[in-house]
Amino acid sequence: MQHYGWLYILFSMFLLSCNQAQEKTEEIIDEIDTQIEEVFPKFDHDQPDTENNKQRFRDFLKVEITTDIRNIYCYDDAIGIDADYMFSFNCSSETSEKIIRTNQLKIDTINANNGFGMQDDFPWWNKDRIAELQKYSWTNGDQYYKYYWYDQDSSKAYFFDFDL
Repeated sequence: MQHYGWLYILFSMFLLSCNQAQEKTEEIIDEIDTQIEEVFPKFDHDQPDTENNKQRFRDFLKVEITTDIRNIYCYDDAIGIDADYMFSFNCSSETSEKIIRTNQLKIDTINANNGFGMQDDFPWWNKDRIAELQKYSWTNGDQYYKYYWYDQDSSKAYFFDFDL
């Protein structure tokens, strides 16, 4: 009968050890996921207003999301020698002005090359309409660019961030 007591204690210790190993494994997996997310952030191009899209919005546009900002779509193409990021969303004209100020965007007086060749095609990215809108732009002078368009009629904004 005493052997059963020892077996019970040993078995309990074994189970406790397995639980601790599982918890440690889950902790390591969570840490790896966090590190992967930092290097390769997630973009949900097929769904608006996901937590990933909201976080990418904050990361790239550098403004907090207010109640007027909705229908946030975003996409990334960071494979290869150049990277580009596309955002489309609805917002008020006041928020649009804040985005322009925060990102130091200026009216693009040439307003010609919109980078359409680098952009992917999505239902939420209307190239025909963008071609009609005033473009705002910014560059660091070394092949890194930001383009922004705002459609007053539909309260729709388009933001294109890319490097060459």
